Amino acid sequence: MNQADGAVALTPLAPPDFASIAAVARQIWLEHYITIITKAQIDYMLRGRFTPENLQRYVGARDRWFYVLRLADEVVGYCSFALTPTPGEMKLEQLYVLPALHGRGLGKRMLHLVEQETLAHGCRTLMLQVNKQNTKSIDVYRRGGFTVREEVVVDIGQGFVMDDFIMEKPLQLQAV
Repeated sequence: MNQADGAVALTPLAPPDFASIAAVARQIWLEHYITIITKAQIDYMLRGRFTPENLQRYVGARDRWFYVLRLADEVVGYCSFALTPTPGEMKLEQLYVLPALHGRGLGKRMLHLVEQETLAHGCRTLMLQVNKQNTKSIDVYRRGGFTVREEVVVDIGQGFVMDDFIMEKPLQLQAV
């Protein structure tokens, strides 16, 4: 699915995007997470997620998707989502916009795309995992209809953990 509206576009990830996505992710994460987790954990998580090998797993996949958000042809954000082992459930893995562009509806545009794709793949539950200290994002998700399903602490290696809420939102097909 390709959405374009003026200078804003959401396009599927392609190999030429890998370096710019890694750079934007680093900028976003360092600005957003530095008060929530340590720089060492940020660096560790970025190294694992944004390698060309990991990003390549999304290109042409049938169970996971990654979209690049561009504003005036500049990469300014991204989102990814994947089917979970639970039938009828999709996981919003990532949804990020450069902090300077918050409040412009860009995150909402990406979330709408993810919800539509979730329904298109026969899923009626969209879930996500968010750091318990990430109150700004938690508030956004709550306003978007998500509720906390459970709390988890996940060991991600090298002495780091993710202390998160699992949130979910039931989805319904919209009447036309």
